Amino acid sequence: MKQAIYLDYAATTPMHPTVLERFTSALSDTYGNPSSTHQFGRNAKKLLEEARKTLALSVGALPNEIIFTSGGTEADNLAIFGSVQIMQPHGRHIITTEIEHHAVLNPCKRLESQGYEVTYLQPDRNGLISVEQVRHALTDETILVSIMYGNNEVGTIQPIAEIGNLLESHQAIFHTDAVQAYGTSLLDVNELQVDLLSVSAHKLNGPKGIGFLYQRSGKLLDAQLHGGEQEKKRRAGTENVPATAAFAQAVSIAEQTKDETAETYQSYKRTMSEIFKRNEIEFLPTVHESIPVLPHIYHVSFPGTDVETFLMSLDLEGIAVSSGSACTAGSFEPSHVVTAMFGDDSDNARNSIRISFGYGLEQSMIEEAAERISAVVKRLVK
Repeated sequence: MKQAIYLDYAATTPMHPTVLERFTSALSDTYGNPSSTHQFGRNAKKLLEEARKTLALSVGALPNEIIFTSGGTEADNLAIFGSVQIMQPHGRHIITTEIEHHAVLNPCKRLESQGYEVTYLQPDRNGLISVEQVRHALTDETILVSIMYGNNEVGTIQPIAEIGNLLESHQAIFHTDAVQAYGTSLLDVNELQVDLLSVSAHKLNGPKGIGFLYQRSGKLLDAQLHGGEQEKKRRAGTENVPATAAFAQAVSIAEQTKDETAETYQSYKRTMSEIFKRNEIEFLPTVHESIPVLPHIYHVSFPGTDVETFLMSLDLEGIAVSSGSACTAGSFEPSHVVTAMFGDDSDNARNSIRISFGYGLEQSMIEEAAERISAVVKRLVK
């Protein structure tokens, strides 16, 4: 039986063994409520705050600027709804892009239904948004700009620092969804000049169900969950202490190996490209090589294929990839990201797949996967 090869790390990642060990030990040993004043609560609080310090350091933030959430979706929702509600007296205009994750797009659509005006910036053929587009869209009524750091489907990295510089003297709160980039890219909230930044643990070999929102000191945010006074009254609910400890462990590992893994993933892309060429199949990387992309994402078009049949055929061959965001799993509708880049009538949205790399892969597995993909393409194109 053929070895199954997982190449969908952009959807989610397996927990690193060291992270799993940290998670299970915290589950077993640190069960107190961090809001309790007795020794069990104090032990839990200590673990929580140690994790907060590690996570803050990873993005150049202060510990009190980190709000623990249940993941990237909650962090995005808190950033968007929390910002517009606190900024409502100053305007009702929002700027975002057509290629955001649905955790940003759907809240924006909800706000549109409530009377807010939302400008959706269209990317170019490489998935890029320009600073000039943001400048042109800005008005005196703009209260929030939300643009992702690196696209979760095609990998394109946006000029976040330049946009941050543009917004420095504007009233608008600046949010970036960095869920897909965290752990593989160097992120510094001060260099990027963002006010809010969302991340999630399960994208970098941490547990599911935990993430955080960075909130710059001095920027206000209206809480969306109401109850206790956890997270400095910004997010009610007893904190998931074991998950935060495991999250911090995953981040520590990622920070130590970031440069090495980025180089490895680039070599994986070259290997696949060389094998596709050797097998004489037609393929085209979606983003031009001159454009900065996330190192672990390789989005490729295979003319003559259909994504639904392609993905099922690859699955039968033991290759796990995707056509885009896992949050639209079960649907083979054309990717909204690729459609925004190439247009409704483009074949790219019907013949592109996202290959993504992560912990546990080896060179031999990449070579085998590329050979199997080539064989499937040859069969389907015939």
